Amino acid sequence: MTLCTNIGVIGKNIRSNNLWNPFYGASVSAGSDVSVSHSRLLTTNQQYLAAFKRTFSGHTIDVLAGYESYNYKYQYLYGWNKKIYNPTVGELDNCIYGLNPSPVASSYTNTYATQGFLGRVQYDFQEKYFFSASYRRDASSRFAPENRWGNFYSVGGAWLINKEGFMKNLTWLSTLKLKASYGMQGNDGLGNYYPYLDQYSVGNNNGEFAVSMSYKGNRDITWEKSQNINAGLEFGLFNERITANVEFFNRVSTDLLYNLPVAPSNGYTSFPMNVGAIRNRGVELEIGAAIVNTRDIQWSLSLNATHYKNTILDLHESVRETGIKGSRFIYEIGGSLYDSYYREYAGVDPESGLAQYYKDVVDEQGNVTGRELTTDYSSATQYNNGTTLPSLMGGFATSLTAYGFDLSAQFGYQLGGKIYDFGYEELMHNGQSSMGGTNWHFDILNAWTPDNPNSNIPRLNATDDTQAELHPLPGKLKLSGVNNVTLGYTAFLKKWTEKIKGCQITLLCYRRQSLGILGKTRLGSRQDFGGTDWAKDLSAYSALRTISGSISITF
Repeated sequence: MTLCTNIGVIGKNIRSNNLWNPFYGASVSAGSDVSVSHSRLLTTNQQYLAAFKRTFSGHTIDVLAGYESYNYKYQYLYGWNKKIYNPTVGELDNCIYGLNPSPVASSYTNTYATQGFLGRVQYDFQEKYFFSASYRRDASSRFAPENRWGNFYSVGGAWLINKEGFMKNLTWLSTLKLKASYGMQGNDGLGNYYPYLDQYSVGNNNGEFAVSMSYKGNRDITWEKSQNINAGLEFGLFNERITANVEFFNRVSTDLLYNLPVAPSNGYTSFPMNVGAIRNRGVELEIGAAIVNTRDIQWSLSLNATHYKNTILDLHESVRETGIKGSRFIYEIGGSLYDSYYREYAGVDPESGLAQYYKDVVDEQGNVTGRELTTDYSSATQYNNGTTLPSLMGGFATSLTAYGFDLSAQFGYQLGGKIYDFGYEELMHNGQSSMGGTNWHFDILNAWTPDNPNSNIPRLNATDDTQAELHPLPGKLKLSGVNNVTLGYTAFLKKWTEKIKGCQITLLCYRRQSLGILGKTRLGSRQDFGGTDWAKDLSAYSALRTISGSISITF
């Protein structure tokens, strides 16, 4: 038996003084400003484990049991004052304005803790049959004491088929493994350290306390649970020259933690709840191949692909019929977490050049009877525009080494799905003052004019209300991009290094990243998929290229 104790401590202590210039600039009229902040972070992680392992008659059993805890404490203090006396001292007491009125000061402390008991058993027989089981009981301080504990477990097994006697004549098959597992995990993240408690802000009302609710808690919330089923097949051919792994997965998450939007008339705008269930189901494939493997040349290829579907199975009864709708997303039973929710662009009014949108026509009973066009963006109807999830996504890579040269490349791709091209949208702005200094896309030259009435791009007028939804989702992508290309040359200078073992000199390494995407609609930069936000900061630049060299000597 082995006993083990692991204790980790992280501490951070940060103080910051900021002093604004009193001689010129925005702070001159106030006699300069001073702010002082101090933060302190302390986390401790404790783990106590007992392990037992024994092998007998081809059987191996490995047992682990333990206890672990995590504690987090963050303290923050901030103060601000102005009209300084000595322009070189950035301290609050070097100011006089704080005498009347009082200086700005604030402080807060956040704490968080978890603890849990764990157990695990692993077993194999003759390294052919494998079985494992685990159990955890965890508690989180984010939940009320009566809902704090959750139980989580997993079981799994594998069969190394190629070690069976009836497989011994298949010498070309080096590995064949069948595997399956089922497990449950928990999640307590909800963006608040005390979501089960009502929280208030304290203010001043003519010298009296003024208390307002800042967060509405819910004592009934508990762990979000995810149940996972995985089943797969691994195989290797020709002494692992070709390897592959195919895996099916089905993950159902229940009691989803969510800040449910509510009417502001309640005195708060959201309410933490366990609201429903979602399912992720799909297939993953990984293939690798060593195509050439000689003394002077090595060439390998690898490919991975994932197809999965996200489905909302249930929502809280208060939103079960209507769904949850945001500015650009919608959650409905039968839909996904990645459905886009936009006003639909309907082209340009050829008479006025104004952008047009679709609007539902509703009868007196509230039933939708049809659609009509409107140039009033605010009155246009938002629609579910479909999923942004691709039908297939993944990557492939290749690596080639030959006579001192090495070349590698990685590619990413996604087929299907929709994205909203925010980069293009920002370059197609209408010239409003907030976009001053921002370039236009070349397509703006085709904007509507009286001489170009059939354009699909509205007139260029800074007062028109043309929103992001103006430009439709660009459709299915064919190839999402080249992620990384590296080229290098390594010289082995034997004449100079006969007496130095393992002398390697890399004369040149060239690396290029984020080469762009090839899409059905246009070339551009790669964008993430999601139901809420795919905005790209046009002032940010991705990594372009790197040239480097190195010398490595081993004695």
